[in-house]
Amino acid sequence: MFIGRERELNTLNKLYNSGKFEFAVIYGRRRIGKTALISEFVKKKDTIFFTGVETNAKQNLDNFSGCIMEYNTGMPIDWSFNSFQSALEYVFELARSKRIILVIDEYPYVARSSKSLASTLQYLIDKNKDNSKLFLILCGSSMSYMEDNVLAYKAPLYGRRTAQLKIEPFDFFETCHYFSNLSDIDKALAYGVIGGTPQYVLQFDDNISIKENILNTYLNPTSFIFEEPNNLLKQEMREPAIYNAVISAIAAGNSKISEISGKIGETTSLSATYIRNLIILGIVKKEWPYGEKSGRKTIYSIEDNMFRFWYRFVPQNISVISRGAASLAYERIEPELSSYMGSVFEEICKQYLWKLLINGKCAVNFSDIGRWWGTNPKTRVQEEIDIMGSYKDSALFAECKWTNERTDVGVLETLIERSNLFDYEKKHFYLFAKTGFTKGCHDYAEKMGNVTLVTYEDILKST
Repeated sequence: MFIGRERELNTLNKLYNSGKFEFAVIYGRRRIGKTALISEFVKKKDTIFFTGVETNAKQNLDNFSGCIMEYNTGMPIDWSFNSFQSALEYVFELARSKRIILVIDEYPYVARSSKSLASTLQYLIDKNKDNSKLFLILCGSSMSYMEDNVLAYKAPLYGRRTAQLKIEPFDFFETCHYFSNLSDIDKALAYGVIGGTPQYVLQFDDNISIKENILNTYLNPTSFIFEEPNNLLKQEMREPAIYNAVISAIAAGNSKISEISGKIGETTSLSATYIRNLIILGIVKKEWPYGEKSGRKTIYSIEDNMFRFWYRFVPQNISVISRGAASLAYERIEPELSSYMGSVFEEICKQYLWKLLINGKCAVNFSDIGRWWGTNPKTRVQEEIDIMGSYKDSALFAECKWTNERTDVGVLETLIERSNLFDYEKKHFYLFAKTGFTKGCHDYAEKMGNVTLVTYEDILKST
């Protein structure tokens, strides 16, 4: 069953319906659902679908030739073009009179094996784009290769693409569609534990409990998820052990570049390179206080929920897990789940605010949102605001509480007090709560008039 990606499908179908030459670049990290998206898009359309493999140029050319011949004759034929140029010229000729989609999936494998392929594509696109009905799609999992060798200014194919789609993980609302049988609370837990990468989401069974799912995946040495972080790093990185050390350092609470480099025993400049590559992959994220520029206050955290959960709980329990005592490992994990979900809930609330903004229902038409932290100049105490966003003279301030107790008026008063650190003419306050709010909080919010109280149930209703 194919779920989501409506925006991407709409973009691709719009390009397809133009009837003229189109060239789309689709990229994103492994397991993100690129091939599934393309497969859904090309259904019932004339398509030559070729997937590159990590081999030499001849093998890839033979495979490509086979895909072309099978499309043209309806059956596999053991015959090969003498070059990629002649094969591509044949496809362009086929597409002179009819709409044809040519998909080259895992393009980096093919391009690395045939160094002249990019220049050949450049030449043929320039030669045929005005009289061709070809819809060319290049797809790749190597983020750095696609950005540096396809999209970059100095790349041969620069300026030829008519669209580029970076495929991101599903957000909370999209992920919920995969977990229709879970309780409302368990939907949030599932998103927090497994994240929004489709291939990871599919490892969870919504017919069993979160506990059983964790036991079957993270705490099971034979499972796909148990080995996935190491496998992905081996596939994507030349030095997986160092990258593993970097992620482990961040997971342990080392958020500044100096702390991370000290923990892994590398220079800050080299550590910064490792971190930058992890950011490109969507595993690590870079943050600084909202409204400030990247600088000394920059911190790093694990962005992908699957990686975050794995590095938070698996390494410290690895000896127990390897001895088959998964239940004991879960007993250690369960008391920490609520605190773990705190930052997950903040992210869900951010996604909700973006949804409100897009639908024209947000109290402040912010241009961006983020977390703020800093020192209160009056008290010299470190303060933090979960979510902050602004536009011109208006700003929103939000606090997010993932607790089983109703959120009291004190939380709102503290948020208002912290907002006084900022000089905006108009301010609006959002309180987000897992369980709800006390009567005192409701009364105070109503009295203020510029406060919106949002329960987790309210967020779910917007799905």
